[in-house]
Amino acid sequence: MDSSSGDINKDGIKDMILVLRNEYENYNTDTTRPLLLLQGNTKGLFKLVGRNDSVVLCMGCGGVHGDPYVGITIKGGYFSIEHFGGSGWRWTRIITFKFNAKTKHFLLHRDAGESWHVSEPNKTTENLFNKDDFGKLSFDSFSYNKNW
Repeated sequence: MDSSSGDINKDGIKDMILVLRNEYENYNTDTTRPLLLLQGNTKGLFKLVGRNDSVVLCMGCGGVHGDPYVGITIKGGYFSIEHFGGSGWRWTRIITFKFNAKTKHFLLHRDAGESWHVSEPNKTTENLFNKDDFGKLSFDSFSYNKNW
């Protein structure tokens, strides 16, 4: 469905993030979507180092706007998955993970977004999700359904 490349583990070598489409999502819009982390090596090959089916919101999670998935951003040992959805009430949600050099794991760095009503687009509310897990929860254990 989507991919992005960059140095997600700060080793100076290009890595990849893939978002896969689920073959059943056209039949069940609540179907999960796999997110794969691939670590690159000096030979240009990649190895799967992480998978989570609960980071990318489902195709039907965006409400009237439809599929809420916007994209992947990679920057300086962080990567974010961005979403947008709603109808009369609009919302964004950006889920960010940071590579921890000590543990060699990706940990939840931030899970936040904004909401607003279309009649007052300049009056936004910031939403924080999973705040108690920032810096503690591993990529493999994250689920967008917790505290949603």
